Amino acid sequence: MKQENQPLKVYYSIGEVADMFHVNTSLIRFWEKEFDIIKPHKNKKGNRQFTKADIDNFHLIFHLVKEKGMTLKGAQQKLNEQKNETEANFEIVKRLQAVKNELIQIKAELSNE
Repeated sequence: MKQENQPLKVYYSIGEVADMFHVNTSLIRFWEKEFDIIKPHKNKKGNRQFTKADIDNFHLIFHLVKEKGMTLKGAQQKLNEQKNETEANFEIVKRLQAVKNELIQIKAELSNE
C-alpha cells in the first residue's frame, strides 16, 4: 500500500481508495458489503466517500485477508471478537515494517559510501 504520500483529505473517492491498495473498485464495494466496519458516506449522486477511519478499517481487512491469508469469514469473526487486539497487533506490524524499511535505507546509504 502506498499511503505515505497521500494528502490528508476529509473524504476519498472509491477510485482513490482502490489505488491506495492496488485493487479494483469492485473489491472495495464487495468488502463494504461483507464488513460492517466500512461505512462510507454517500453524496447526493450516490458516490461513496470514504473517511480516514474507513481507510484504516479497510487496511486492517486487507492485512487480514490479503497479507495473512485469512478467509472472509475468518476475518469477520476476528474483527467481531477481537477488534481491539487485532488493531493493536496490526499497528505493531506497521511500525516494525517502517523500522525495517528505514534500516534497509540506512544500510543502502552506508554501502554507497
